[in-house]
Amino acid sequence: MELLGVGSRINHPSFGVGVVIRLHKRIYDVCFIEGGIKPVSKDFSVEVIEAVEPEYSVSFTEAEDALIKILREWSDVTEVVSMGDKWKNGMMVLRPADKSLKENEVPIDVFFNKIVMLRDRLRVMEQKINAHKILSNEEKVDLQQYITRIYGSLTTFNVLFKHKGDQFEGQKS
Repeated sequence: MELLGVGSRINHPSFGVGVVIRLHKRIYDVCFIEGGIKPVSKDFSVEVIEAVEPEYSVSFTEAEDALIKILREWSDVTEVVSMGDKWKNGMMVLRPADKSLKENEVPIDVFFNKIVMLRDRLRVMEQKINAHKILSNEEKVDLQQYITRIYGSLTTFNVLFKHKGDQFEGQKS
């Protein structure tokens, strides 16, 4: 189907005559005389009664969001994630119960960076599972549940993140 703008009139084989009322990335929202508003794939073949030229205006935020999504899905580049200010220059102390053993100190920012890398690699694994060509949907869901549980186990470390949006999120109840 050619690219259509809002106001284009079409004839759908199942829904009849309709008007494009909204554009999305992969679909049109079409208001049909008989069937109301229905989503129609841009790839679906319909008879175009009257085409209206689409108007393209993408905000900087929309373009930025799209670019971030693409980079997350297809690159191994990690985004900059901020650690909470109260933890900067802090030290994590690992003290064994056995007093004869030496305690170990790890800079919190080093530990935090390892947590962020772990999170980013889990995201990449998640996308590779979802895009896998051989796994069945049931197998993908099963593996996805393991990843969700891993995220849930890592919520302990959310206290280190500056922004809530960067935190781990487990299974929602």
